[in-house]
Amino acid sequence: MNRIRLGMVGGGKGAFIGAVHRIASRIDDRFELVAGALSANAERAAASAAELGIAADRSYADYKEMARVEAGRQDGIQAVSIVTPNHMHAGPVIAFLEAGISVICDKPLAATLEQAQSIADAVAASKAHFVLTHNYTGYPLMRQAREMIARGDLGTIRVVQAEYAQDWLASNVESTGNKQAVWRTDPAQAGAGGAIGDIGTHAFNLLGFVTGLRPSALAADLHMFGEGRLVDDNAHILLRFEGGAKGMVWASQVASGNENGLRLRIYGDKGGIEWGQENPNVMTFAPLGQPKQLLTRGGAGLGGGAGNWTRIPPGHPEGYLEGFANVYTDAADLISGNGNGALLPGIEAGLDGMWFIDACVRSSRGDGVWIPRDT
Repeated sequence: MNRIRLGMVGGGKGAFIGAVHRIASRIDDRFELVAGALSANAERAAASAAELGIAADRSYADYKEMARVEAGRQDGIQAVSIVTPNHMHAGPVIAFLEAGISVICDKPLAATLEQAQSIADAVAASKAHFVLTHNYTGYPLMRQAREMIARGDLGTIRVVQAEYAQDWLASNVESTGNKQAVWRTDPAQAGAGGAIGDIGTHAFNLLGFVTGLRPSALAADLHMFGEGRLVDDNAHILLRFEGGAKGMVWASQVASGNENGLRLRIYGDKGGIEWGQENPNVMTFAPLGQPKQLLTRGGAGLGGGAGNWTRIPPGHPEGYLEGFANVYTDAADLISGNGNGALLPGIEAGLDGMWFIDACVRSSRGDGVWIPRDT
């Protein structure tokens, strides 16, 4: 199978998520990185491209030039990864979609609702594909959980609890010049949401992916514990779902002692499941009135969601990069015409995430008022 020719916007020297995308794209050998606008600074872009083995004539300092030139090349890129800060998603996403080049974009979708709608319009008008990298949907046991809930193993879902706890912003690291902290705590770059945009959208997306539930309203209490911080670093959010289920999301980047504590707990009238990202190869399944079961990623008899997305034998851990790679492999199948992208987060997931951020901000400003989904 021919590799998909991939480009990248952002992700140059000093960037975290760009390297993650590059590793994920290579794990199943489905992509080849051949072009990039890795930085708006031409010298930094060229140096970053040279480190990655990108030919000098395919290193660009401007994404618009990259979209135009690559679309005109016989060997031009077939897809592009957008790994810039949130406020810089819309421009390149739209430019590449208009050029007929498929887009794989980091989350959240954009910094503002207006930017998000512009992207949605471009997706609707383009024949190219759009994928949003909510990478936790690629974990085998999350796909297993999705199948279990869809076939009724948990019965009618009653309660959903999702949390994402970190502590890396417990002190004001943005004041030290930390590149990631600087832009993620700047509303001009990150958007109106801090923790809710950075990690809260992951928790919100994952609970919807696994359960299939759609929110009807939310109420949020956001707080900025960091001195002088302009975006939230801790959030408690209540959710009401269509059909009557209730939920809660806690997102915090000031929870001392937590590194990357994404957890999901789902309870129905026939049973419940519990899963944590820091040990993603196991999931607890508790059928009502029966002993708890510990399901492992490669466990005998699971098959289905977990079995389809497992690369190595039981006992050999798979985690963050492999889950991310599953999203990239699904994207490769979609772009090459060998898959339908049914499990891939797309523009709807992106718009849902933007509603989540905006509704949380509006609710908190209104002292926790409930915000309906259709507003």
